Amino acid sequence: MKPILVYSKEEAERNAFTVEKICKGLGTKLVTPDYRGEAAFVVNRSNDYEIARYYEQRDIRVFNGAQFTRIANDKQLCYDFMEQNGIEIMQTRYRSVPFVKKPKNSHGGQGVVMCYNTAEYDENKVCQKPASDLGRDVRVWVIGGEIVCAFLRVSDKDFRSNYCLGGRAEPYNLNEEEKSKVNRIIELVTPLGADYYGIDFVFDNGKAVFNELEDAVGARMIYANTDIDIIEMYVDYINQTKK
Repeated sequence: MKPILVYSKEEAERNAFTVEKICKGLGTKLVTPDYRGEAAFVVNRSNDYEIARYYEQRDIRVFNGAQFTRIANDKQLCYDFMEQNGIEIMQTRYRSVPFVKKPKNSHGGQGVVMCYNTAEYDENKVCQKPASDLGRDVRVWVIGGEIVCAFLRVSDKDFRSNYCLGGRAEPYNLNEEEKSKVNRIIELVTPLGADYYGIDFVFDNGKAVFNELEDAVGARMIYANTDIDIIEMYVDYINQTKK
């Protein structure tokens, strides 16, 4: 019985480098999200918590776990969770203008817009107070509860600083306060089945404020700017903890 790697067809093509490294390192079979066959263990890169839950109910180890995948891919649920546990966020359900509006399950900045009219408020989406320092954020990568690295992302032309939207990136040294925030979030999400993921922060008046969890986190900026082989690190982690 082989382990499986779950990706949508489109994302598997877009992330061919990652797919190849995981399949080679773990001996996984690449499957699409509709697959429900046997598996020794599961590397779920679909952002679909139902897949993780299906296998967990059959006592099969899943990276990342269902609870984490659910909260990471529902932004409002994630903001509520963080706020309830004392993590500072930019206010949501925010009706004053301007406000940032984004789909609850958006990734890579897709569908995220700045709104200047209260009529654009939508209770089915996340409507959030903008941070003061637009076009600038930090992503932190975590494997097995340990910080691997962090990058500052900056855009000079868009309030969204996503690397895939043309933002530039550079390695970033977290200060002690920022490390403390990251470690507190790690403490909160590790029991939910968080294995390999990203934590994003925006800057409000110079202070890092939690923004998002990234479940099937990408690593292009790491490979483009460092010699860190983070997918290899993830493969090693899975090999050590898959049982």
